[in-house]
Amino acid sequence: MPELPELNPVIHGKLRLALLSLLAGVEEAEFTWLRARTGSTDGNLGAQLGRLEEAGYVTVEKRFVQRKPQTLYRMTETGRAALTEYVQALKSMLGAAIG
Repeated sequence: MPELPELNPVIHGKLRLALLSLLAGVEEAEFTWLRARTGSTDGNLGAQLGRLEEAGYVTVEKRFVQRKPQTLYRMTETGRAALTEYVQALKSMLGAAIG
């Protein structure tokens, strides 16, 4: 039996996977948009985005728009590559399980 691929533990978390999937489809996203799309709490969302930032998978930009703070997230090339590898590993794992 072939050895199963390792799944990236940073991406494997449900919320982190959802965040990267959302960010893969947009140029940038506001914290509030990500919160609304995931249904996450501010604290959990901030912690998971922080983990993705530490891994180099997302960048964060904080600015003010009409005196209101705005936090924008963008997926990095490293993040895109990691997500692609994760998806390929998952496909391989599922193929091994099904086949």
